[in-house]
Amino acid sequence: MNNFKLDVVSAHESMYSGEIKFVIIPGEEGELGIYPGHIPLITRIKPGSVRFNNSENEQEIIVVAGGILEVQPTMVTVLADTAIRANDIDQERAEEAKKIAESKLKNNTDEIDLARAHAELAFAIAELKAIKNYRGKK
Repeated sequence: MNNFKLDVVSAHESMYSGEIKFVIIPGEEGELGIYPGHIPLITRIKPGSVRFNNSENEQEIIVVAGGILEVQPTMVTVLADTAIRANDIDQERAEEAKKIAESKLKNNTDEIDLARAHAELAFAIAELKAIKNYRGKK
C-alpha cells in the first residue's frame, strides 16, 4: 500500500480529494505525519498548514483554522472549520485580520468575543506563516 486517499473539506467547499503518499497535519499536541496504513485516529487539529504532495508530486498547502482529523488505514479526512489554499491567501487581508484580532483581544472583555478573537488571530498567523514559509517553493 503506497498511497491513501486524502479529503480536506471546509464548511464551504471541498478543498482537496485525491491520492497521496504522505501528509503533515497540525495536531493539537504538535504536527502529525501520516503515511498509508496509519492506525485509526480521531483528534482535533489546530490552526496551521496541511502539507502534502498531490498525484503529480507537486506540494500543496491548505491552511486550516482548526477542525477534526479522522485517520483510517486507507483514508484521511480533514474537516476544517475554515480552509484556504496557501496560493489563494491575500497577504494584506491576512495582516489586517491579524491587527483586528489583536485589537479585539486588547479591548474586549466578553469571553465569547475573546475566544473568537483568539481563533481569528491564530488563523491569520497561520496564513501569514504559510505565505512566509511555503509560497514560492513550488
